[in-house]
Amino acid sequence: MRVCIVAEGCYPYVIGGVSSWIHSLIKSFPNVEFILLTIVANRSIRGKFVYEFPENVTEVHELYLDDYDWSVRKKNRKRLKLNHKEYQALRSLILNQDVHWKTLFQLFQKKDLSIDEFLMGEDFFRAASDCYNLQFSQIVFSDFLWTLRSIYLPLCFTLKMDIPKADLYHCVSTGYAGVLGSMAKERFGCRLLISEHGIYTREREEELIKAKWVQGIYKNIWIEQFRKMSKLAYEKADLVTSLYEHARELQVELGCPVEKTLVTPNGINVERLNDLPEKTEDEKDIINIGAVLRVTPIKDVKTMIQAFGYAKEKQPNLKLWIMGPCDEEKEYAQECFDLVETMRIKDVVFTGRIDIKDYLGRMDITILTSISEGQPLTILESYAAHKPVIATDVGNCRGLIYGESDDFGEAGILTHIMNVEEIAQAILLLAQDEERRLRMGENGYKRLMSKYRIEDMKETYQKIYAEFAKGIGLEWTEDKFTIVK
Repeated sequence: MRVCIVAEGCYPYVIGGVSSWIHSLIKSFPNVEFILLTIVANRSIRGKFVYEFPENVTEVHELYLDDYDWSVRKKNRKRLKLNHKEYQALRSLILNQDVHWKTLFQLFQKKDLSIDEFLMGEDFFRAASDCYNLQFSQIVFSDFLWTLRSIYLPLCFTLKMDIPKADLYHCVSTGYAGVLGSMAKERFGCRLLISEHGIYTREREEELIKAKWVQGIYKNIWIEQFRKMSKLAYEKADLVTSLYEHARELQVELGCPVEKTLVTPNGINVERLNDLPEKTEDEKDIINIGAVLRVTPIKDVKTMIQAFGYAKEKQPNLKLWIMGPCDEEKEYAQECFDLVETMRIKDVVFTGRIDIKDYLGRMDITILTSISEGQPLTILESYAAHKPVIATDVGNCRGLIYGESDDFGEAGILTHIMNVEEIAQAILLLAQDEERRLRMGENGYKRLMSKYRIEDMKETYQKIYAEFAKGIGLEWTEDKFTIVK
């Protein structure tokens, strides 16, 4: 079976939870052929992979959302003119009225279609004018028109993509990935699986609400664009998975048919984290606090640093280890370095990229102060090392710390986002109570072993892949797909 993994802004360019999940999934099925269709900002990122591909990855295709129109300009070519059906499909898209996606797929797969001509053409202008007069006549038309062009440019590049053929398209989000998967299903008749780690639409809404580059009603126009793309993916998908129950409920709320939804928790390789190096003799009187993360704004490292600084004033033997890449958001990382200097906080170590096996066993506590998460692998890895976790109440952190369907007990402390005082108090509470730390660490280990192992995840997706394979005459036998005789 040939599976196309479609991922936006993560694997194989960025180290992180979703990337690790994709890499683990591919490695879990060595006898399945995987091809990658990756979505990135622009060509400056082209080929800059940070993962070494397993042997069963046979192709990599890249889509650039901010690119150039490479259409061949022919002399004396007629001006682009849509037929009635194509124009109605365009109008339905811009007005978000029962979008005729099939017609749009066919339109953009025409070899001679120019994206520049399309966006600057009479038909787009006319459809944009209709939308403006019906919904947005209170704002300046020229601003509205250019905003629409900037919104639809990345979607046009997506629809124009020459997608590879596969038996199953496995999209790791909705959004542009979901559009590609939906287009593949329409074109090839393949199956479509959507696996959301965070809820794509909600994450884009949060980003846009906070964004400074877009203001007022234009935030709503952008948000609506992401909603309509997610709605398409939910409608076309054969199955839509999520990592935990509340995420599944959000998918249904956003328009996904409930009968298509399935909760499939993350899983990690527990054996890899057995027999970890423990504290050195020099560290026996130090309370090590570990943060395994990318130094980026969404992880809110500044709040972590401030909370640690206040906690250290009351308990000097604390040491904070910030373990992860600092080169993804260099300006933000520098602000974090400067904050440590400004507050004159001692014992804060930025390790850069590391193998967590070398550090995790030496930690007493791990901490995560993110403002957005799905189901963090770093928490599961902490549990594998029998370590308690301090985490903000985002994504599935509450379920991982307090449990959803078990009675193992608390495995850490949950805090509100950006609450420096509360996080500082949580650090002190665990730092001063070894018995509680050990008990919580064991609770977390039991919770991990109950349903968050890589073996559990592999079994779940093996069943999903096997079910999809039946439709193309394959069956799963002896750890591989074979043709049904």
